[in-house]
Amino acid sequence: MGSFREAVTAWAAGGPGDLARELAERLPVRAAVLLEGPSDVAAVNALAASRGRDLAAEGVCVLSIGGAMGVGRFARFLGPPGLGLRLTGMCDELERGYYARGWERAGVAQQGFFVCAADLEDELIRALGVARVAELVREEGDLRALQIFLRQPAQQGRTAQQQFRRFLGTKRGRKIHYGRVLVEALTPDRVPAPLDGLLTSL
Repeated sequence: MGSFREAVTAWAAGGPGDLARELAERLPVRAAVLLEGPSDVAAVNALAASRGRDLAAEGVCVLSIGGAMGVGRFARFLGPPGLGLRLTGMCDELERGYYARGWERAGVAQQGFFVCAADLEDELIRALGVARVAELVREEGDLRALQIFLRQPAQQGRTAQQQFRRFLGTKRGRKIHYGRVLVEALTPDRVPAPLDGLLTSL
């Protein structure tokens, strides 16, 4: 499945699609989950694992598309006009329009993707609560970095939720790491609706 993801990404970047087509038939791949970035991929895979599911073994390709503006191209290549895979995905509220247009142009039903109120990090922080997120940051060894961050003038006057959301994006790889950590800390009844809906739909 990793090879298929790489082939699709290269195809979307302007390369040939022959390898992606070949791998889609050989694996076989039945569905593609189009996500804005790698932190979303980490969260979806973590939730699947917590529920005892191996999406790759089920023929589901979970794919980071490098930002919502590329969703139309990926939907065209992977959906009905291209490989004919079932499509689903998840995006931030501000990016809903890109997904809606991409789905429409690929001939996919509009209800086929899920929307986070602000973004997935915001959904996860609200689901866990700020106090629990602070505990997780401490457990992961990032408490000092958080304390330094919170002393910055730009953070004064912001809510704790806004501060934590911003903190997760301040260092390369941190959002990806916490995409997994925050999901693994969720109890089954606290999984944000967009994330739960996405996995349940597969």
